[in-house]
Amino acid sequence: MSESNGAARQGFGLPRPGGPSSRAAVKDKPGTGAGEPPADRLADDDTIDLSAERISAAVDVVLDSLDAELVGLAPVKTRVREIADLLLVDRVRERFGLAAERPNLHMCFTGNPGTGKTTVALRMAGLLHRLGYIRRDRVVSVTRDDLVGQYVGHTAPKTKEVLKRAMGGVLFIDEAYYLYRAENERDYGGESIEILLQYMENNRDDLVVILAGYADRMDDFFASNPGMSSRIAHHLDFPDYALEELEAIGTLMLEQQRYRMSPGAVSVFRDYLELRMTQPRFANARSVRNALERARLRHASRLARGAGRVGKDDLMRLEPADFESSRVFG
Repeated sequence: MSESNGAARQGFGLPRPGGPSSRAAVKDKPGTGAGEPPADRLADDDTIDLSAERISAAVDVVLDSLDAELVGLAPVKTRVREIADLLLVDRVRERFGLAAERPNLHMCFTGNPGTGKTTVALRMAGLLHRLGYIRRDRVVSVTRDDLVGQYVGHTAPKTKEVLKRAMGGVLFIDEAYYLYRAENERDYGGESIEILLQYMENNRDDLVVILAGYADRMDDFFASNPGMSSRIAHHLDFPDYALEELEAIGTLMLEQQRYRMSPGAVSVFRDYLELRMTQPRFANARSVRNALERARLRHASRLARGAGRVGKDDLMRLEPADFESSRVFG
């Protein structure tokens, strides 16, 4: 089980200057009790600058970081921006006394490995926190093994402990369909699902759950668990990357690590990607990262075993030979 705190890493989640940073802050403010209007309640004839609200909440800081970190994924980024717009307007409606109950924010991310689902979940947590829909800019990432026990009485404590850690933030369940195993009547995944359903409904003001996995398997999972399907409001599908996008991802990764490819290496890397995309277990950006890691190993070995002195450019430049010895070309 892994836990990521975006506030500590990226500076997200800072309170809005001159005002409460979340609904919780307004709720807990002295003199504001249950049933009373929020302290910053606006009159019916007031107006509000949505652009200023957007800047105040620093929504675009999160959205811009998403653009900078992820190549492509235009449909996903568009949907995230639409969700941000909806929540921003909803927050302003609340100040006019127009808000109804809290919107359902549980989500499902579907797509193949390496398409950016975890990264978007991290940025979604930052977005929800800045807009006041969760208390903490935190993602607790888990799989079946973190939730389901191996014997009677083990699953409920495991699941509840994970939920306790995730409260106030986002719970990201990768390959969520593994929670349900219809072929095994003695499997304890169903118990974990029932507890998750209760928390998703009863604690929707303090917890956002994101389920992730392959699209076809998630469809089967929802068909077998209609209660879970009814609690998911937003479905985001992550497409595979095109060849040109994978090349751009590789270039970006190398730049971040202070490496670059020679013109010859660029051509060989493209050939590598064309072949790798047709092979089993291809994982989009994850496969690109693995390929570059192995190229760096060959680059280091080539320099360390070579004769003569090396300069800064030698230490940064990957050559065709650093890719050509890959088994993909075999």
